[in-house]
Amino acid sequence: MTHKEWTLQDAELLLKDQKQYFDSLETREVSFRIQQLKRLKSIIQKHEEELLKALALDLGKNPVEAYATEIGFIYKSLSEYIRHLNRWAKPLKVKTPIYLQPSKGFVVREPFGSVLIIGPFNYPFQLVIEPLIGALAAGNCAVVKPSELTPSVSRVIQMILEEAYDKQYVACVQGTQETTSSLINSNFDYIFFTGSTRVGKIVMEAAAAHLTPVTLELGGKSPVIVDQSAHIKEAARRIMWGKTINAGQTCVAPDYVYVHEAVKEELVREMTRSIEKMWGKKDYWKNGFGKIVNRRHFKRLVAMMEEDQSHVIWGGRHDEARFHIEPTLLEIPNRDTAVMKEEIFGPLLPIMTYSSLNQVISEINSHSKPLALYLFTTDQEVERRILKSISAGGVAINDTITHVAHPNLPFGGVGQSGMGRYHGKQSFLTFSHCKSVLKKGRFNVTIAYPGYSSHQLKLLRKVLK
Repeated sequence: MTHKEWTLQDAELLLKDQKQYFDSLETREVSFRIQQLKRLKSIIQKHEEELLKALALDLGKNPVEAYATEIGFIYKSLSEYIRHLNRWAKPLKVKTPIYLQPSKGFVVREPFGSVLIIGPFNYPFQLVIEPLIGALAAGNCAVVKPSELTPSVSRVIQMILEEAYDKQYVACVQGTQETTSSLINSNFDYIFFTGSTRVGKIVMEAAAAHLTPVTLELGGKSPVIVDQSAHIKEAARRIMWGKTINAGQTCVAPDYVYVHEAVKEELVREMTRSIEKMWGKKDYWKNGFGKIVNRRHFKRLVAMMEEDQSHVIWGGRHDEARFHIEPTLLEIPNRDTAVMKEEIFGPLLPIMTYSSLNQVISEINSHSKPLALYLFTTDQEVERRILKSISAGGVAINDTITHVAHPNLPFGGVGQSGMGRYHGKQSFLTFSHCKSVLKKGRFNVTIAYPGYSSHQLKLLRKVLK
């Protein structure tokens, strides 16, 4: 199904309608926002089976994985917001210093206006609806642009949003790069983008023309460090789970592994056992293993693997008809290989050995700051050194990916892996302007008013020090 591409004029007309509705002040009421979140949850539940089928069509997702990482994730998020939004939205009272007395200070969280949310293909439902929840909870209107690479899911998203809301409040826009370009060049009040670093730069450049604030959820090569004190069997299973869900198409998937030379053989052995236990020894796709999103990405991964064919130590089979690539381990001598030139975003996992932790820290820090960092160790001194020495968007110790599911941990990148954070209360804060308010009492303190004297200066030196 093809969609009419949106022009800049189309986008501006929609924005005009949304701004008019926003100015009615209806979205300012917290009770209204909670009602809309409840409505969204109800309509998603109504279309849950259609969503599961769409995720299977577009990405080959097993219903269990699809529910856990896409739909259930959203249900939990909606429940958190419905439970806590009244408290989060209250004005925040702050302590007022003596030299400003008598007065009261507080922070009012107000919506920006119309928010643009651009979603990716890898978690096409979760990564569109999760920021939308935060935007609506903060009182904004929204325009959602789901990925054209997952058309089945995008159709269900559009059906859900059109059933739930009028487009003057929440609109779903379909289209390709041309439509996205029209949207990002419009005068939105906030843009939330999830995708590649390359496109993120384009979004930021377009937003700069209107001084539109942005959140950029990007990616990068997220490293894993396994030291000699780690529980190897546990580490192997958790690494391979994080690497193979959604066929490796996860922005925080383990991208490559540094393992201490003393435990390398054991780790590789346990990794292969973990793959077989989770996905079987053959016909892995029959056990729920996902597919690569399209032919272009499939060929990119196969080309990468074929260039490094001599380093493959397990796996490597692929099927172009199904867009399936088997979980594949590569033992590489250094970073000068095809799989280390860019974010893999697929089920290929390079493994390097190390003897010196300083070497690992130096090599990771010589490249762009990753979206995620994973450390497997039982040594608290190693843990302390890594946390102190390496900058990353987020860190999980003795696990992979699960830090993203923690509702009280803000999620986001740093440097090339992104800017801005969301999830839980942080999403509400991201989509809110924190407006500072000072309310003055009638008594007037004139210590700094003109009519200056040495006595004033003496008093000021006592108060302001």
